[in-house]
Amino acid sequence: MGLCVAMFTLGAENIRKVLADPPLILKVIARHDPDAYEAARGAKVGFFARLFGRKIEARAPVDFELGSDEVRETDMDKAWHGIHYLLTGTADGGDEPLNFILAGGTEVNHSRVGYDGARVFTPEQVGAIDAALRSVDDAVLRSRFNPAEMTALDIYPSVIWNRDPNEDDALGYCLEYFQSTKAFIAAAVEQRAGLVVCLT
Repeated sequence: MGLCVAMFTLGAENIRKVLADPPLILKVIARHDPDAYEAARGAKVGFFARLFGRKIEARAPVDFELGSDEVRETDMDKAWHGIHYLLTGTADGGDEPLNFILAGGTEVNHSRVGYDGARVFTPEQVGAIDAALRSVDDAVLRSRFNPAEMTALDIYPSVIWNRDPNEDDALGYCLEYFQSTKAFIAAAVEQRAGLVVCLT
């Protein structure tokens, strides 16, 4: 197990709904757990709350339907931080839109999501990310690969960068996930979809 970055496509209208009712993000990220959203909204009362007499507050149902082209998902496995470094030259900063893995977009104000919360990007922002990624290829990333600096900056997982590439190709690992991420974002642009990014 370890830290991974997951990405989900989401339409502009549903992004607006999530920002208005942040627990809705669980209908995207934890959509296979139908009780997660209700529990987060406080519509379900746990055992101890029931035991001590807490009442359920009635809340109006939220109209939130996921379209057939929404919630495609991918992840960057543990390559996310290495890719961020290769795109920005930093451990946690960098210029927009290439810093999208760790910054940018709009934070969803709901603390029960992933390791560090979730962020959403509008379709327009996803278009800007896609345009920036189109100018980056494997050769560019190879030229930026600096195992000593990545280890010094504690780029996660920091134990892999100085390994012998014949035994454990850390750069190849990052390049593989970079290409799949780049393709995922290009497909999101074709669908005019926004993006949810979450560190899990």
